Amino acid sequence: MTHDHHDHDKHLLHSMGYAQELLRGMKTFQNFAISFSIICILSGGINSFSQGLSSVGGASIGIGWPMALLFSFLVALAMGQIASAFPTAGGLYHWGSILGGRALGWVTAWFNLAGLTTVLAAINVGTYLFFVNALGSSLGLDTDALLPTEPTAYSIAVQTVCVALITVSQGLINHLGIKLTSKLTDFSGYVIFFGAIALTVCLLTFAPHIDLSRLVSFSNFSGDAGGGVWPQTDNIAYLFLLGLLLPAYTITGFDASAHTAEETIDAAATVPKGITHSVLWSGVFGWVMLCAIILAAPDLTEAAGKGGSAFFFIADQVLPAPLKIALFVVIFLAQYLCGLATVTSASRMVFAFARDGGLPFSDKLRKIDPTFRTPVYALWSVVALAVVFTVYTPVYTTIAAVCTMFLYISYLMPVAAGLIAYRRSWKKMGPFDLKGFFPVVAVLSLMGGAVLIYIGIQPPNDQALTVTLIALAVTAAVWFGLERRRFQGPPIGGLSAEKMAEIAAREQAVGEAATQSAN
Repeated sequence: MTHDHHDHDKHLLHSMGYAQELLRGMKTFQNFAISFSIICILSGGINSFSQGLSSVGGASIGIGWPMALLFSFLVALAMGQIASAFPTAGGLYHWGSILGGRALGWVTAWFNLAGLTTVLAAINVGTYLFFVNALGSSLGLDTDALLPTEPTAYSIAVQTVCVALITVSQGLINHLGIKLTSKLTDFSGYVIFFGAIALTVCLLTFAPHIDLSRLVSFSNFSGDAGGGVWPQTDNIAYLFLLGLLLPAYTITGFDASAHTAEETIDAAATVPKGITHSVLWSGVFGWVMLCAIILAAPDLTEAAGKGGSAFFFIADQVLPAPLKIALFVVIFLAQYLCGLATVTSASRMVFAFARDGGLPFSDKLRKIDPTFRTPVYALWSVVALAVVFTVYTPVYTTIAAVCTMFLYISYLMPVAAGLIAYRRSWKKMGPFDLKGFFPVVAVLSLMGGAVLIYIGIQPPNDQALTVTLIALAVTAAVWFGLERRRFQGPPIGGLSAEKMAEIAAREQAVGEAATQSAN
C-alpha cells in the first residue's frame, strides 16, 4: 500500500510539473509532528505568556485563547482544503499562483519566506531567553548582565552569538537528511505532549489554592501593573485584543505540513490532517496548560507586575526546586526542537520557490544534495537570514509580532484567492473537501486576519508596522520593476516530452527510482 501511495504521489507531482527530488517517507504522525513541533505550546505559550497575562489577566487565557484558537482552526481548515488539491512543497506559493495568478503567488512566497525566517528568529531568541531565565542562575551565569532592563551592547552581542550557535546546530541536523529530522520531530511531539501534561499536573498539584473565576475575570494590567508589557490604557476591550497576540503567535507554523508535502506519503489526504490536527491539539493542550499557570499563581496581580518574567515568578513560587529545574530542561529541549522543525519547513519553502526561479541565485537554492536528499543551499540561507534578523531587531516581542503578521498574511492570500476561484477556475478538489462550507470558512478567516493585523502593529510593537510597510513597498517595487516580466511562476498546462525528460533527469541525479507511467 505504501509503495502504491508513493507511485500515486509521484505521478501527481509529475502532473504539476515537478520531479520527486526530495525523499518521500514521512507518514501521518510525522507530518502532524512537524507542525505540532513548530507550533510548540512550550515555546510560544511560555515565552509569550506575559502578552496575555499583562493585558486583562486571567480572562485573556480563559476566554481569549479559545477565541483565537477558533480563528486559527478556521484558517487551518481552509488551508487544508487547498493543500489537499495541490500537495506540493512550498504549498502556499504554489496555491497562490494557481488560484490567484503568478503575481499573488510571488507576493505570497515572499511574505511566507519572511514570516518563516522571522518566526525562526523569534523561536531561537525565545529559546535563548528561556535558557538564561530558567537555568542561568543554576549554572552560575550573570543573568543581570545578560538580561538587563534595557538591552546593552554586551547583552545583544551575547544573545546574537548564542542564537547563531543554536540556529547553526539546527541547520547541521537538517543537513543530514529528513530521516534524522523526522525522528527528532517525532520525539519533539512526545516531548511537547507529555511536557505540557507534566507542567499542568505539577502546577495544579502544588498550587496554594484554585480559583476558577480567575479564568473569566478581567483586570487592567497595562502599564506598570503588567510590568510594562503593554502601554497604559483604560480601554479594556482594546487591551483584550492585544492579549490575543499570545495565542496568535503561538499557533503559527502549521504550514509546515504543507511544505513537507513532497516528503509525505499519500500527501493529498495526510497533509490536511497534519495542518488541522496540529492546530486543534496544540490549541486544546495549550489552553489547559496556560489555565493551570494562571490558577497556580499565589497572587495573580503580583505575578502580572513581573512582566516578561511572570511565568518564572509563578514557577518559583509554586514548584519545588528540583522538579522546577527538571521541567525547565524539558521545556528548553522542546523549544530547541521547535526551531529545528522550523528550519525544515522554511528550507522547503525556499527550495520550492527557487525551482520556479522566484529567488536570486535560484539555480543554487534549488539544488538537492544527492546523499542526504535535502536542499542544502536553501536551508543554510534560511539559517543565515534568521541570524541577521535577530541583529536588526533583538527585541523578542517585536520579532514575534512581525512573524505572526507575515505568516498569517501569507496564509490568507491563497485562501482569498481560493474563495474567488472556488467552483469557477478551481473545480477539482482533493480528498479533504469542506464542500459548501469552504466559502464561509474562508470569509471568517479573512475577517479574523484583519483583526490580527490591527493588533499586531500596536505599541510597543509599532515597529512591526514599519517593517510590514517596507516589505509591501519593496515587494511591489520589485514585482512591477523586474519580476512581472521575468518570473513565470509554477508549471501550468500540459507536460511536453522535453519537460518529462527534465523531470526524469532530475530524479536520476538524486537517485530516485523510476516508476511506470500513469495510465
